[in-house]
Amino acid sequence: MLSKKTTENREQIQFLCLDDLVPKDHVLRDIDRAMDFTFIYGLVKDLYSEEKGRPSLDPVMLIKIPLIQTLFGIKSMRQTIKEIHVNLAYRWFLGLSITDPVPHFSTFGKNYTRRFEPSEKNGYSDLFHKIFSKILEEGLNLGLISKDIVFVDSTHIKANANRNKVIKEAAKKAALFYEEELWKEIQEDRISQGKKPFDSGDGGSGGSDNSQRDVEVTKSKSDPESGLFHKGPHKEVFAYMSQTACDLSGWVLEYSVHPGNDHDSRTFIDLYKKLPTDEIEMFVGDSGYKTPAIVRALNKDHIIPVLPYKRPMTKKGFFRKHEYRYDQANDCYICPNNKILLLSTTNRDGYREYKSDGKVCASCPFLSKCTESKTHVKVILRHIWEAYLEWSEKIRLAPGIKEIYNLRKQTIERLFGTAKENHNLRYTRMMGKARMEMKVGLTFACMNLLKLTKMKKKMGLLSPIIG
Repeated sequence: MLSKKTTENREQIQFLCLDDLVPKDHVLRDIDRAMDFTFIYGLVKDLYSEEKGRPSLDPVMLIKIPLIQTLFGIKSMRQTIKEIHVNLAYRWFLGLSITDPVPHFSTFGKNYTRRFEPSEKNGYSDLFHKIFSKILEEGLNLGLISKDIVFVDSTHIKANANRNKVIKEAAKKAALFYEEELWKEIQEDRISQGKKPFDSGDGGSGGSDNSQRDVEVTKSKSDPESGLFHKGPHKEVFAYMSQTACDLSGWVLEYSVHPGNDHDSRTFIDLYKKLPTDEIEMFVGDSGYKTPAIVRALNKDHIIPVLPYKRPMTKKGFFRKHEYRYDQANDCYICPNNKILLLSTTNRDGYREYKSDGKVCASCPFLSKCTESKTHVKVILRHIWEAYLEWSEKIRLAPGIKEIYNLRKQTIERLFGTAKENHNLRYTRMMGKARMEMKVGLTFACMNLLKLTKMKKKMGLLSPIIG
């Protein structure tokens, strides 16, 4: 029988309870029971005046609005506010009734600029990192997080910057975190060889001149804090880079944000300082972290590095470095033709130079596979801290290490995939490093919050729904 639905009941007056209109199994109900957001009042108390001015909007509601945007992958704040107007579950989560007005889409942005953005006024405090830390603390208190094995990697987030609107600027190359220690060992090594120490005046205060020289950088006019990232061989985009650490279960432990043109080995220390190094047993990273300085830092903190094989940058048809055997007792290299390469000097970058005798090499049958030098001299570079890399290579070959490294695809790599597909971390509409730190912090806070909610529900720790 054909039936027709009339529209006469559109203006019908009914008595309704908002709580009854939100499905009992809605994820926001579980989140609301899993996390008590009143802790936000304590974080923002000093950012509001107790006596002057008009009553403010509820700060918890202001924080929950971008949480909704991130949780459900809504592209913009403007669209988020439109969704809140018509979505009863969102209204319920924010504490708004059906008839309450929804804040203007610019409200959060203005409050961020005036109150929440890290500045001298609020002691450079990062509110959103504190929210991230509070959610992480909940997981730690329940024993859900293990810091024995930490997976570290970085991902690029496309910036809101026009590739064609750029400016070329001269900038100082950023100092390396290990520069002073390396420079000191370089000078000591040269003295032990009977050579004159380098003049530190050429390299600034305690560093090589290579790290202090001017370099030309391409900056975006619209977002100068982003960096030009080479996305494949034929494409360049302005981007930010988020360096992230997670545990074996995929909980985000820490994060840091940098321009997209920074390398993992340079930004490593910012993330590493935030991690509880006394609790970590294994550090799992890709080849970008396999540098003498990073492995040395891990060794000093008694952390086992789990790093992959790094293919040597050798021309095709030439001997690779591992084919020249290092004789530790005599501090020299022995070539495939059993000739000796003696230590010549230590350069400013911390590499010891081992050189062959050109007169001997001139008649060597393997010369064409060894060097193209006109003087027939073969030079092998060995970093002062090369022994740490050799130590990490022995660990790589140990039983069970390969299986631990392969867990990256289901931990840190899956985490980035979820963040980009479900929570809009593939690109950003925001400009500036401070706002990007807010976006990244909110994204990882939401991912940890969803994990916390799921685990509390599984453990039966959520308070029952009344009604």
